[in-house]
Amino acid sequence: MKRREFINLTATSALLSSVETLAQEIPWVSNVDPKFQLKIMATNWGWSGSLDAFCAAAKKEGYDGIEMWWPNETKDQKELFAALEKYDLEIGYLCGSGHKDPVINLESFKKAINAASTQSAKKPLYINCHSGKDFFTYEQSKLFIDHTTETTAKTGIKICHETHRGRIMFAAHIARNFIEKNPALRLTLDISHWCNVHESLLEDQAETVAMALERVEHLHARIGHQEGPQVNDPRAPEWESAVKAHLAWWDRVLERKMKAGETMTILTEFGPPNYLPTLPYTQQPVADQWAINVCMMQMLRKRYLR
Repeated sequence: MKRREFINLTATSALLSSVETLAQEIPWVSNVDPKFQLKIMATNWGWSGSLDAFCAAAKKEGYDGIEMWWPNETKDQKELFAALEKYDLEIGYLCGSGHKDPVINLESFKKAINAASTQSAKKPLYINCHSGKDFFTYEQSKLFIDHTTETTAKTGIKICHETHRGRIMFAAHIARNFIEKNPALRLTLDISHWCNVHESLLEDQAETVAMALERVEHLHARIGHQEGPQVNDPRAPEWESAVKAHLAWWDRVLERKMKAGETMTILTEFGPPNYLPTLPYTQQPVADQWAINVCMMQMLRKRYLR
């Protein structure tokens, strides 16, 4: 048997067994408000084809929508809106800036947030923010939160700041300071980054994590571990403890949303190389990014929709 055939065979077997195990009924799922909705989004991160082909693939797999960066060019916006309408997909916009200067970064950030939140072609389910830089001061960083709070009040759109390395919410203890001082702050939880930053599954920061979970409006469903933001394949048995830790965190968010009868959005966001490990020299990925994300989507539906 050729190596590629062996990988495909073992991955398929792992997918079937892990989906069955991870999607098992959860004891606490009771008294769910009938207004609760789960919307699972696809990422175009790592997609090498056209936008139309990406939307077609996402629809075929059963995704509710897509998450992608807000396009600045008018022609790109029109292409996006046309594809969303053609395939009947929801959208979550991603906004942010990479500039090192706090003033320029904030200006660029505001411009993207304002455009994404006020265009009339397709109202987003949410806006996810790559906010600022990890070396900005608290006062500089707070300006990003203030702007999104004001924009949410004006538009009614959920705007969430992602717990992402390199950004203002890059670490648990840093995010806690923002949470305690900014009551309106809402988070996109990608807790895989914190696992990497703190080289742990956050056992020693349970109180801080609990505080963050109460502010979460959107999830990025990627499994991190003590030495990296993405396991090579969550279906592999050696990652069981990391998978279970992430599911426990996500369960607490979903329980709150279910009981409140609110819409929960989740992005399956396992990324391409170099997030996805590769073999040396050939740079061949050790797993199939698209297949992993589809597997996660299927597992999450079975776990949270009963």
